[in-house]
Amino acid sequence: MKYGLIGEKLGHSASKEIHGKLADYTYELRELDREEFAPFMEKKEFLAINVTIPYKQDVIPYLSYIDGDAEAIGAVNTIVNRGGQLYGYNTDMPGFIYMVKNNNIDIEKKKTVILGNGGVSQAIQAAVKKMGASEIIIVGHRTIKKGVITYEECFEKHSDAEIIINASPVGMYPNVDASPVDLSHFPKCRAVIDAIANPLTTKIVAQARELGMAGITGLEMLVAQAKYAVEIFLDTKIPEGKIDEIYREMLDTENK
Repeated sequence: MKYGLIGEKLGHSASKEIHGKLADYTYELRELDREEFAPFMEKKEFLAINVTIPYKQDVIPYLSYIDGDAEAIGAVNTIVNRGGQLYGYNTDMPGFIYMVKNNNIDIEKKKTVILGNGGVSQAIQAAVKKMGASEIIIVGHRTIKKGVITYEECFEKHSDAEIIINASPVGMYPNVDASPVDLSHFPKCRAVIDAIANPLTTKIVAQARELGMAGITGLEMLVAQAKYAVEIFLDTKIPEGKIDEIYREMLDTENK
């Protein structure tokens, strides 16, 4: 594999299609279980890869260099092999910022709840901080770490959240009937942002729209982060307008 995506389960991924629209190379999807992951990284038999759930943090020990933003975030989704040395970057953060700004969602001075604490969440936390949220609440389901609260505590103490961001995989294809929270717990919420790209309308975003809140899902973020990744892969520049062009092409295809 020269270029591609690694992760545990990739049946839902649109990355191959997106990269096909951005660059002239073969982009492969490589599913790796836990036993396969370490040998793959040790062999370094690739030119550049993207990384998704659950390996965005696990790849870090294999890197010779990590970009400052990726190091601060604590997660890597883009790796380039330069002469056997692995260089790590994070394009999720700028991808998320692009999507939020392009949809005119204002996070500045807003109390923001982020659901999930994995690699995507780490990038989104950095993005939300950069965009000036007044308070950031991180909610976790499984491993509760320092600075992460339970859903029960969130409902009890933070029902006044104005922005809800789903950075967990709850609601992702094929489990499309699942939702991480019932938005009726958050009567002051004005916008819901779901990092999930498939389905185009997740259950939580559908509920947000029914309640009169703004609601967006992550396909636009996926396209944006892929564009930024290709620029790193090939050491090139791609016009920013290409993000919207590809996003709308994919929307049109899905809606036919």
